[in-house]
Amino acid sequence: MIDKAQPITREGLRRIEEELHQLETVKRPEVADKIREAKELLSTPNDAEYEDAKNEQAMVEGRIQQLQALIQNAEIIDEAGAHKSKLIVLGSTVKVKSSDDGKNHEYTIVGPAEADPREGKISHESPVGRALIGKKLHDEVKVNVPKGIVTLKVTKVG
Repeated sequence: MIDKAQPITREGLRRIEEELHQLETVKRPEVADKIREAKELLSTPNDAEYEDAKNEQAMVEGRIQQLQALIQNAEIIDEAGAHKSKLIVLGSTVKVKSSDDGKNHEYTIVGPAEADPREGKISHESPVGRALIGKKLHDEVKVNVPKGIVTLKVTKVG
């Protein structure tokens, strides 16, 4: 259960609220119907269909509780302030040049709840996020990543 402040962007919070709404208004009733149908079809509730539906219900309810706690503990990231800051902070969008491949990479530093590296959103708690927080333009940081230790040079902060 989430019991500490969870940094999140307004957009991230909106997406989480939408997921919660969908789970509560669509998925929960669908699962309840599956359970009801499985009970009606067979004389014993110990069949695989019933067990699958009960397991799905547990997963849905667990996710609902997780999202509710996340929303309750959400702390909105000041993205406007982050984009004006000279230092890398939560909400900053950063361009770095990597020593391992020589390529430029762009990351937005977010809280763990909305981190998605494929979309360029990395958690401030990740190794790269931790290394970048507090740095400024032209700083270099060494980061231990799965490939080994890489050096990242900050080429843009915004």
